[in-house]
This record gives sequence, C-alpha cells and structure tokens, in this order.
Amino acid sequence: MSTEGRTAEASIAPLESAGFVRIVARADGDALAAAGLLARALRERGTPFQVTVGHTVTERTERASATEPEADDATIVVGSADADGDAVRLDATDRAATLETVELVREFGETPDYVLALAGLVAAGSDPGAGESEWLLETARDRGLVESRPGVAVPTADPVEGLAYSTRLRAPWSGDSDAVSDALAGLDLPEPGALGTDDRRAIGSLVALETVGAEDATDRSAEAIGQALQPYATPESPFATVGGYADVLTATARTEPGTGVALGMGHGVDRAALEAWRTHGRNAHAALDSAAASRHDGLVVLELEDGPVETVAELAVAYRSPEPAVLALGDGEAALVAADVVDVSIEAIARTLADETGDAVAYDDGPRRGYLRYDPDMDESTITATVREFR
Repeated sequence: MSTEGRTAEASIAPLESAGFVRIVARADGDALAAAGLLARALRERGTPFQVTVGHTVTERTERASATEPEADDATIVVGSADADGDAVRLDATDRAATLETVELVREFGETPDYVLALAGLVAAGSDPGAGESEWLLETARDRGLVESRPGVAVPTADPVEGLAYSTRLRAPWSGDSDAVSDALAGLDLPEPGALGTDDRRAIGSLVALETVGAEDATDRSAEAIGQALQPYATPESPFATVGGYADVLTATARTEPGTGVALGMGHGVDRAALEAWRTHGRNAHAALDSAAASRHDGLVVLELEDGPVETVAELAVAYRSPEPAVLALGDGEAALVAADVVDVSIEAIARTLADETGDAVAYDDGPRRGYLRYDPDMDESTITATVREFR
C-alpha cells in the first residue's frame, strides 16, 4: 500500500559523529536485514547502539523518541514514522531499505555482509541481482559466497523440512512434513547431505508441478513459484539459500523480533531463528487451510482463527486468491496485501476506521501491503467495508 515517504537523506554525518545510535526497525525481513547491516558497521567502528523493532508507525515513533537524547546521539528509523526531523529515515516506498543501508555502510568505510544484504532484498520482494543490486550479487559470487543451483529456495539442507515450512510457496502438502515426505518418496533421494544436481532438479520440478497443479491454485502461482526456484546457495551462511535466509528473516520479524534482531547482527541464534521459522510456517499454512473466505470485487477476505495475518495474506494473494488483493482478518489485527503496487493509503483506512468506531487504530505500510491493529471487538464487517471503499 503506497504512502507518502521519503528516502534517507544520504548524509551520514549524524551517524559518523554519534556517541550512541538508536536503530528502530519495521517488523519485516528487509528492515531486519537493514538494521543488522547497520549494527554490524557500528560495531566495527566501536559506536554503541541499540536496535528495537516496531510493528506499527506509532510504535516506531514512540521508540524513536522514547528518551531524551544526548547531544551526540543519533536515531535511524527503518520504515515510516512520525519521528523527529533529526532522525535519519529509511522509508522510501520504491526502494528496499537494505539497499539504502548498504550505501550508508559503504560510506562508513565498512564492508557489508553480502549474503545478509541479498537476503534482505529477497525479503523486500526483489530478485537477487536485479537492477541496481547487480553488483551485490556479482561481488558475492566472486567471493564464493553464493552459487546458483537447481532446486528450491529453503533455509535448510533437509528438503522435507524446508518445503514443509516455507512461506515462499504453497502446495497441497505445505505445513505437513509427513505429507512432504510422501510427496518426495517417489524421487528416491539420498540423505540431505548427499543431494546432487539431478536430485535438486527433480525436487524443483516436483514442487513446481504440484504447486501450479493444485486444485485451488491460481494463474499467479506459476510466477510466484518461479521466484522460489533456481536458488542461490550460500555455502558459508547458516542457512542453505539466500531465499531461505529471507524467509527466516521475515518469520522472526513477525513472530520473534528479538531473535530476528540478533540474527541480523550475527549473534549465532540460528537454531532459535529456525525454530521460529518452523512455527511461523506451520501456523501460516494451517491458518490458510482453515480460513473462512469471501470474495468481493477485487478483494478476497479471509477470516482467521489464528495465524500470522501478513504471511497468510501474502500466501493467498500469490497462490490462492482469484482477486488481486487479500484482506486477512485476525484477532485485533489485519493485513491487506496486493499482487501489484497499488495506490491505496493504509493510513487513510486506519483513520477512517478510527473515525467510524471511535477506537484507536494503528497501522503499518509498504509498497504492496498494509497492516492494521485495532480493538479485537471491532466488527469485522466494518473493516471489510472500509477497505473495499478505498480499493
């Protein structure tokens, strides 16, 4: 969902001379990668810092101004916020925060973690090496940090676990490791550590066929699964592929932001991050399986009993929705995700809901998504009607 935003004012003077830097990040994989890249650069320079995550514009604004800053303190906000004018803001709607941060890190004279940067770009919805990020991919390749191979972009070496809990794809067996094992049984695969090129190619082919061939798959499924195939392997990373790394960043950002921050900073929380990713993927697919759906002109509405609303909406719009946008309604929160960038202000939706109900409504925004947080007692039909009004 597009909103007014501005890219970071590229001068790093406030950060270079800072005695302490407060980093406030949006709750998504792109922002976590950006925060991690910046934190690593500050650590190399010996500059004290703090990283926190805010899921809404209001939370980020509050965190950015939580304490009275010292004269040499600096604040950088990744995502939209009504922050103080002195804060460096990375809130462009047309460019990944990761790219903005890579530029800042290089201006510091530090070398960014190229694999983390590529994972952040994928989490932002970009293809590795596309457009202005081409040099990032080429540098990572030249240094042996990534290599293209057949297969599917998952974070684990074990294809069963990787496919079962990935939120980059949606197949009939998604969320169920036993069902994945059954689906792969006919391929006669070796142990995960012994998978060869032909084995990975066979896995990729089966996943593609079962994804687009699912009974309720939509035409967009072919494009969506294409982005998860032919991954970039990461031999020196804690995760098997760039796309898998991105999936873990996104999962932790939405469910365990503290773990996600530590992951982005390179603090060796890989096991905890993978566990959060497993739980997130399992819950997202289960929620989509059990969701009550209604179809409107240009919009599918999903009523969830439980589950991460943003991830469910993303999966639905990519693989299941016959309409170009999905509104997922949870307990006191909702996500609106579109197949393409559209000119809809999630802030306007939030303000209208607040005016109509008299309740506070918090929000977050992005190029193709919006997030709302509201009183759980709010009538869901009011939310649906308001969203439809703005589409």
